[in-house]
Amino acid sequence: MADEAEDGILAYLKDNDEISNSAKFAQDFGFGHDEIVNVIRRLHGFRFVDAQDIRRERWVLTEEGKTYAAVGSPEFQLFSTVPPEGIAREELQKKLDPAVYKIGCQQAIKNKWVEMAKTHVSRKVQHADDIVKNLLLRIQNDEAVNQEDIDALKRRKLIIQQVWKGNSVRKGPEYAPKRKRAATDLTRENLQRGDWKELEFKEYNFSAKGLPVEGGHLHPLLKVRRQVQTIFLNMGFEEMPTNNYVESSFWNFDALFQPQQHPARDSHDTFFLKVPSSTKMLPEDYVERVKEIHESGGYQSRGYGYDWKREEANKNLLRTHTTAVSSRMLYALAQKPFAPKKYYSIDRVFRNEAVDRTHLAEFHQIEGLICDRGLTLGDLIGVLHDFFSRLGMSKLRFKPAYNPYTEPSMEIFSYHEGFKKWVEVGNSGMFRPEMLLPMGLPEDVRVIAWGLSLERPTMILYGIDNIRDLFGPKVDLGLIKRNPICRLGL
Repeated sequence: MADEAEDGILAYLKDNDEISNSAKFAQDFGFGHDEIVNVIRRLHGFRFVDAQDIRRERWVLTEEGKTYAAVGSPEFQLFSTVPPEGIAREELQKKLDPAVYKIGCQQAIKNKWVEMAKTHVSRKVQHADDIVKNLLLRIQNDEAVNQEDIDALKRRKLIIQQVWKGNSVRKGPEYAPKRKRAATDLTRENLQRGDWKELEFKEYNFSAKGLPVEGGHLHPLLKVRRQVQTIFLNMGFEEMPTNNYVESSFWNFDALFQPQQHPARDSHDTFFLKVPSSTKMLPEDYVERVKEIHESGGYQSRGYGYDWKREEANKNLLRTHTTAVSSRMLYALAQKPFAPKKYYSIDRVFRNEAVDRTHLAEFHQIEGLICDRGLTLGDLIGVLHDFFSRLGMSKLRFKPAYNPYTEPSMEIFSYHEGFKKWVEVGNSGMFRPEMLLPMGLPEDVRVIAWGLSLERPTMILYGIDNIRDLFGPKVDLGLIKRNPICRLGL
């Protein structure tokens, strides 16, 4: 069919100077307009024809506009339904379609055609012209309408603009009544028949790009994660196993000396599992020590003084922080002869938060901790300066904060040269004795720790201001393919 359309265009131009309208040509010769447009583009590429774009705009009626053009505008229908002596509002409402009544009331009052009392509707004029219907009919008949009326109809969504695109066509510099198709391959059949001598071969385009090479691409989060991982490894840390997204409330909250009535343990902030709803594998002796420290205190602590419930600790949830893994690792460390350790983790956590441009219900947490004898707050500050300087953040400030399982606790701020202001980049602190000593760690052992999200530095590095453009179902795959390499601290 495309060959027939091409032959038809070239044959028409042989006897005529121009095809003035591609749509009319398609209609006259029984072709589809889209097909004709594609053929014209191809012939234009071969310089057989010169094609000029035609663009025409016209107003057409919407479905609502077509209805009003046929039966009249709502305001005129309402006005016509009101008799000269008036009518009860309730009676009028019964006689009209609800949508017609609602729109008709608004427009008829605006036009000062009717007066709406509390229970009665009466005419203010005895005669009215349905201007809206007349305008719609004029547009339907392609008659001219002034811009003010067009704007009024457009505001009422009775008309929309329709754009038509086509071409006008003249002979090009390479025009011929018949286009000889250039061969792209020399085949066995051409050689056998001997017609290869008559063939015209298509020229090679050595500048043409080949097919794009398809391959895997790393997500920006993975690139930044790898860089952070390298920093931890260079500082002598070893990675914690974080492959279990499901955790018990005991390891996620209770072992961290977080009380059972803490707001973070509410279903509005945490995703609890329905099946399996609870765990059956907890170290019983350790559970008893944790229960005692919560209820009665110990190690110079008064505890929280409440009735600690085992069933609350058994509840399964999606971990709200990777510190749940830290509590397991420290407990395992306490069951052996003590040796200093440096641990880190980078993995996904889940919180029942409202999704917006800076928050998701799941994100990635970076966590580091050092367990050794005699550590102090000064050691924590020194390690933080070392760690964040490797991230490219040399200017740090610290602000006192509160965490249930660390004391003292500090928020970490870094000066952002691009934003020209101090930006919060993480949280830190020293794990409380109420958390460490029930595990069985020696009394002189201290643990310093800090954490931050992986998403925030990634968004800053790649100039992304909406977290949903970085992680989740709305991510543009083009971003994954085109994002540059990541080099932190350079």
